[in-house]
Amino acid sequence: MERVNFASKDFLVSQKPTLIVVVGPTAVGKTTISIELAKEFQCEILSADSRQFYREMSIGTAKPNPEQLQMAKHHFVNNLSIHESYSVGDFEQDVLNFLNIHFENKPIALLVGGSGLYIDAVLKGLDDIPQVPEALRWQIMEEAQVKGLSSLVKELQVKDPVYFNLVDKENTQRVVRALEVIRHTDEPFSSFLKKTRHNRNFNVLKIGLNTERSILYQTIDQRVDSMMQEGLLEEAKALYPYKNVYALQTVGYKELFDHFEGKHSLETAIELIKRNTRRFAKRQLTWFRRDAEISWFENNEIENIKEYLATRI
Repeated sequence: MERVNFASKDFLVSQKPTLIVVVGPTAVGKTTISIELAKEFQCEILSADSRQFYREMSIGTAKPNPEQLQMAKHHFVNNLSIHESYSVGDFEQDVLNFLNIHFENKPIALLVGGSGLYIDAVLKGLDDIPQVPEALRWQIMEEAQVKGLSSLVKELQVKDPVYFNLVDKENTQRVVRALEVIRHTDEPFSSFLKKTRHNRNFNVLKIGLNTERSILYQTIDQRVDSMMQEGLLEEAKALYPYKNVYALQTVGYKELFDHFEGKHSLETAIELIKRNTRRFAKRQLTWFRRDAEISWFENNEIENIKEYLATRI
């Protein structure tokens, strides 16, 4: 296949800019594939993993390592502190602002991650959801602490079964967000979700990565073991004083926080991290499988992916 200079001015003026989107479950190999694609198409990577934004969370979020960050330019990695408030709406605007400038001189960018809601926000826009009093949000967060997240999930199942079937039921922030709107408006959260989408001034090509479930689950288990060897326990200890921060309501940290509080042994915490990560991967696949625009590849088909993209850009 003849190599095209995707960074050339001639290519830029003759083509509408393209955002390549790479999605897939955690541990499927998105980082490795995206770096290969960034080299092939001479472009930069925008992370759409909502946990990798935060500087304090490194081992437990499986961020690109320093060597990988040198191999291709990355954005939206280590750009925030856990103490900063940052919403999916903020991410949408920041990415669109970045792309508006980026596409003035470069024709291609790469959006990579497993946070489906954040990717959808960039590609389609956010829904017009009512504002909710801050006091109500904190009231529901306190309920989650006292009664447990499961009690809120049950309430959501009763009051909005449609959104219940879509939401990550272990993501405290998402469950609280839905319930605060439901309680404030007396309407299902799903009733505010749009059927239309915003037009963007760039083309989109979506690639999905997958592998056999047994292989993916084995990779997840091995990754958790590696995280523990790399110092996840110590990282979680350092973050424990801030355990109620939104960013830390996530797999890999919650289980260790419970261990620190004597709720279960370290061995059990590690097994729970593995189990909950496998469940998270399954939910990610369920989310992405709903999108008919995604072209799926096995995670070892890098050459096929390159060829597929090159013929469509």
